[in-house]
Amino acid sequence: MNHRGVEFTVAKTSVPGVWQWQFWIGDKVKSGRTETKIDLLAIRRVQLRIDRELKALARKLA
Repeated sequence: MNHRGVEFTVAKTSVPGVWQWQFWIGDKVKSGRTETKIDLLAIRRVQLRIDRELKALARKLA
């Protein structure tokens, strides 16, 4: 999937309600897990995390 030009993945784990996510900004990889039963909510949480990382990067570069 893609959000604001950042590639990311969200996948179910063997534990019900737990999702594994990963995204790349440049050569940096961020990964983690989120707990929700709704797949779209898991995707949205990753998108919000990407937004936070991009905002922090923009502040650092400014």
